[in-house]
Amino acid sequence: MSEAMLSKVRKLLAQAEDPACTPAESAAFMSKATELIARYGVDRALLAARDPASDPVGDRVVEVVAPYARDKAGLLAAVADPLRCRCVRRRHGSGFEMHLFGFASDLERAELLYTSLLVQAAHGLAGTPVPPGEQPGTFRRSWLAGFAQVIGARLRAAETAAATGSGEPGVALVLADRSDRVQRRLAEVYPRLRTAPPRRLAGTGFASGADAGRRADLSGPEVGTGPGLDRRLGR
Repeated sequence: MSEAMLSKVRKLLAQAEDPACTPAESAAFMSKATELIARYGVDRALLAARDPASDPVGDRVVEVVAPYARDKAGLLAAVADPLRCRCVRRRHGSGFEMHLFGFASDLERAELLYTSLLVQAAHGLAGTPVPPGEQPGTFRRSWLAGFAQVIGARLRAAETAAATGSGEPGVALVLADRSDRVQRRLAEVYPRLRTAPPRRLAGTGFASGADAGRRADLSGPEVGTGPGLDRRLGR
């Protein structure tokens, strides 16, 4: 993503975080930041329709480490799917490898957002007390599930709005074709892929995690991951 685009998004988010803003103003600034990220994805898709070499279909592997590796993998899937990427979870040691398929620009967006959201989730969990009598791991898994679900819904809404508001004829067909091409690429590599069964989580943190997901910054990372992140998630 270009520095010019990131600069615009960061300025909007700084305004959204200003204590002088009303809740309505803050929500409007946050919505605009998310809209810019989604619009970037549509613009790249339309450019690639005219010049396929500018944005090829590809894949990359993202390592997801313990603790809470399955929950982090769920967050990555929640980010990737609305951005028209597909991912396959593979067991790797105590964690997972997530094999992502998508167009180059969408893979870039997905990995940037995931890196940022993982840090934000760690900060959110660190500031959320575990209710008395509840196992920390159980609470945190349900918290992360709520966080991921809301993030996925926010991204999907932003992508839909960007597509319908682009004013470009045929954008829906362009995006549908991109999704089909990504799915075909995945099927070539994994012709016998199985869908994992749904999880059942008993913790009470879902609502708190969902609230954090609504507040999360979708602009992309400004800090990296590292050992401190795993400590904040409870290692």
